[in-house]
Amino acid sequence: MSTLPTSAKTVIIGAGIVGNSMAYHLARLGWRDIVQVDKGPLPNPGGSTGHASNFLFPVDHTKEMTELTHESMRQYKEMGVLTECGGIEVARTPARMQELQRRMSSAKSFDIDDTRILTPDQVKELVPYIDESVILGGFYTPSVCVVDSLRAGTIMRERAMEMGALTVSPNTEVLDVEVVDGHVVAVVTDQGRIETDCVVIACGCWSPKIARMAGASIPLTPAVHQMKDIGPVPRFADARGDIEFPIVRDMDTNMYERQHGTGLEVGSYAHRPILHEVEDIPSNAEAALSPTEMPFTQADFDLQDEHSLELMPEIVGDESVREKYAINGLLSLTPDGMPILGETPEVKGLWSVAAVWIKEGPGTGKSVAEWMVLGESEIDLHASDIARFHDHHKTREHIVARTSEGFNKTYGIVHPMEQWASNRNVRLSPYYEREKELDAVFFETVGWERPFWYESNAPLLEKFGDAVMPRTAEWEARWWSPIINAEHLQLRETAGLVDLTAFCIFDVIGPGALDTVQRTALRQMDVPTGKVVYTPVLSPNGGFKSDLTIMRLAHDHFRVVTGGAHGMADKKWFTDQLPADGTAQVVDLTSTYTTLGIWGPAARDIMQSVTKADMSNEGFPFGTCRVIEIGPLRVLASRISYVGDLGWELYLPMEQGARLWDILWEAGLPHGMIPVGIGVYGTTGRLEKSYRAYGNELETEYTVVEAGMQMKKVKDADFVGKAAHLAQREEEPTAILCSLTVDDHTSSTGEKRYMLGREPILTLDGQPITDRKNRRSYATSAGSAPSLGKHVLMSYLPPEHAVEGTSLLVEYLGEQYPVTVARVGSAPLFDVANDRIMG
Repeated sequence: MSTLPTSAKTVIIGAGIVGNSMAYHLARLGWRDIVQVDKGPLPNPGGSTGHASNFLFPVDHTKEMTELTHESMRQYKEMGVLTECGGIEVARTPARMQELQRRMSSAKSFDIDDTRILTPDQVKELVPYIDESVILGGFYTPSVCVVDSLRAGTIMRERAMEMGALTVSPNTEVLDVEVVDGHVVAVVTDQGRIETDCVVIACGCWSPKIARMAGASIPLTPAVHQMKDIGPVPRFADARGDIEFPIVRDMDTNMYERQHGTGLEVGSYAHRPILHEVEDIPSNAEAALSPTEMPFTQADFDLQDEHSLELMPEIVGDESVREKYAINGLLSLTPDGMPILGETPEVKGLWSVAAVWIKEGPGTGKSVAEWMVLGESEIDLHASDIARFHDHHKTREHIVARTSEGFNKTYGIVHPMEQWASNRNVRLSPYYEREKELDAVFFETVGWERPFWYESNAPLLEKFGDAVMPRTAEWEARWWSPIINAEHLQLRETAGLVDLTAFCIFDVIGPGALDTVQRTALRQMDVPTGKVVYTPVLSPNGGFKSDLTIMRLAHDHFRVVTGGAHGMADKKWFTDQLPADGTAQVVDLTSTYTTLGIWGPAARDIMQSVTKADMSNEGFPFGTCRVIEIGPLRVLASRISYVGDLGWELYLPMEQGARLWDILWEAGLPHGMIPVGIGVYGTTGRLEKSYRAYGNELETEYTVVEAGMQMKKVKDADFVGKAAHLAQREEEPTAILCSLTVDDHTSSTGEKRYMLGREPILTLDGQPITDRKNRRSYATSAGSAPSLGKHVLMSYLPPEHAVEGTSLLVEYLGEQYPVTVARVGSAPLFDVANDRIMG
């Protein structure tokens, strides 16, 4: 190995599958003078890569993780380290069989073909040592595979070295990461100091420790995943390779079993959560096996031994088959179960590539390398962006609480709307006590407790009857209430008050503020003071980085309002666009201001009754904002709507919020105003108006043209993604975002079923729909449109299918339902002329 250089283009800390992937892909993209260090030896420095089970199941309910896994499989195959063996996820319960049908749908949505549901006898044919009487069926994916991750890492590392791009220094411990004025300047090791302005933290369980050296946070925890290898197994005595039978995931017991040469490996996510501090991990010298192979605790595995005996008695019940190897293997867990990727918000030039498992390692390395070199990745990584975390997410208590809760859900049946139970009531709006008195059902968003619906509105169910579109099937009735649709209908009749405190709010101020927002936003920001602009924010290649609202409050003062879930990432993106001369700054006001929304036909009358300001259409036009007085309060009112009705968003200091609620509540009661939850604001109201949502319809892989959001003119000022956007406007769109309505909800049992989102859209002969960019059509959003009495899906369709009146199918839990393309592009389904909003 080469001696340690004194300077580098970048320093990669970690030589597991992730660090090696980063080294190769950065070199492939043209970077040179890369230094890679690891405190362990090569080829196995002692991290999770060295003891991982190394199997890959490609199907996930998350598109981002599916795409990362699919790309990783492509790379493993190209390197010749992949063995395809197939995999079966077996079900012991009817609920799990339904979940397996849901996985079939996700496979079709995200371009994983050849999957199928098996009967117990068919499972037995593929895995002859299973007791088929224990199971009800299985989900078979032929492309499931095992890989040699250590060999893959070596190949990638060697390729980078052959390019003359990489110097590798094993047995080298990082002692410090030096930061000056918020930017990385050097890495200090026990072998010397390396000057660099770019550091990649790719050292798995140790990542938080390295981040802390630089004053940054990577909120993960080392956690135990128990596994044991038993054998020799008589059935495998003549095995000619590592694996010849499909891997079995015993999903209802949170376990897996796979052949490993002449042995059987049994792994579990069913035991109690066993978390460790980074400082508790032993060194290579201290560890009996390796730092991440900790002593096995049999008591935690007793129940798993019983479950594996039930499923595979031929092997586990054979007294000649003994335990060969057993460990408490360490891996990285995060509070939301997603990787932690990207440049840290705290320190420029410090990149995290953490909590990445074997199955997505090379795909993640490629994607983050693209992000670093090209400014964005081919695969949209928004759900893994390290900038997504708010401050409370970074506390040890939150990390421990959420990872402990999430660990046993690794193979769990997790509903798309399922709420976390741990570490709740962290952020409470000033309306919280009022909302509790109204029997609000709270869902959590980035720590905020938000009413999703109000049980106090239950009497509305009788008023509206079947118009609330009740659901009888347990799955889609879970984490939902018909009260949501009743609130929607009442808002359309009178008015609703909506708590929007979870908004992320930040100001861009200073002499360079206009240039900053012009450079960041697609739409024209050089507008009069008091103008409100809804705008996409683009990536360099013209895809969606975000969508948000910007208010011009003064010539050098702009207020950005965006969703809480992605708000911190938006704040970082705006901060990244700030001029180097310091003439503009970003000021976070999220915890300073609260927001109330009031919408509905009676909203103007209610507002006019509490203020002397002119709230008429002429006096307060749509798309404008101003400070008004409501009683003793000065409130920034913004006339904008995400629910498709007349109304305002009202911003004021947090401590004054309760007084505003009380004033509006008293004024609204004579008009029939009710409290309305986020179920209306985020789903039913927006779907009736064909409003797009970031992370659903709006991602970097889709363009403004495809989303139907292009303006007639493009502003003269330059902005991120402008060149790409101009080119996309000249091309025929590859897909067009459409609104579809479900024609018949009747299932084979006669029960009506309602899609929840992410289901595949199919042709009438049941075939998946794929556009010219090989993107599958699926329901990006799904939900009720109570004003129309319809269930609405949104989906990108190729032009030949994007025609109003076209009949298609949607697949939901193993059955197909007829749908019709109701709108092409951004035209709304409800109030087509926007009379309600603009009046």
